[in-house]
Amino acid sequence: MSARQIFTGDLAVLPTHAFGPRSLTWWGVIAYMLIEGGGFALAGGAYFYLMSQETVWPPASMPPDLLPGALFTIIILISEIPNTLLKKAAEKEQRDRVILLIVLLDLFGLALLVIRGFEFAHINVRWSDNAYGSILWALLILHTIHILTDWAESVVLTALMCTDHGKEPRRFVDVSEDALYWRFVWMTWLPVFALIYLVPRWV
Repeated sequence: MSARQIFTGDLAVLPTHAFGPRSLTWWGVIAYMLIEGGGFALAGGAYFYLMSQETVWPPASMPPDLLPGALFTIIILISEIPNTLLKKAAEKEQRDRVILLIVLLDLFGLALLVIRGFEFAHINVRWSDNAYGSILWALLILHTIHILTDWAESVVLTALMCTDHGKEPRRFVDVSEDALYWRFVWMTWLPVFALIYLVPRWV
């Protein structure tokens, strides 16, 4: 940028997109994660409050079967490998690589949703049985909503990247920030996993 362009306020030479903190989308995603993180924290607080009101935890039921939750956890952690590669490819604007990796992540998301169905079937308590059942279902539903919405967004981005829209630089920003949000999704699962599957076995 020349001195004349700076002093005359010529904005035509400025980039139309940016990654990371230079992007308004990035700040929006960070703010959203803070808000949703607060929701998970409140749910966790409710869990411990309800546990403090019981002499036995879980009350009147066995702890959830560990296998579906463990399998879900392993797969969601592995998904961070292609997710990291996707974020890097998006920031380098490597469209073919982005398409390949985002399709792979779509398949990961679909597999996780299927396994989540088995989780609901093996938590050994109905939501209406007692407060313990209600908070378990609330935690699983809360996290499932985040997986479902991020998976849906990834599918839409996949479709866009496979069309002429995928040639627009701002689409790479969208993919990068979607990858950032996926990290929030799997990181929030770790404490939820501990509450649902480990705490009932430790207390």
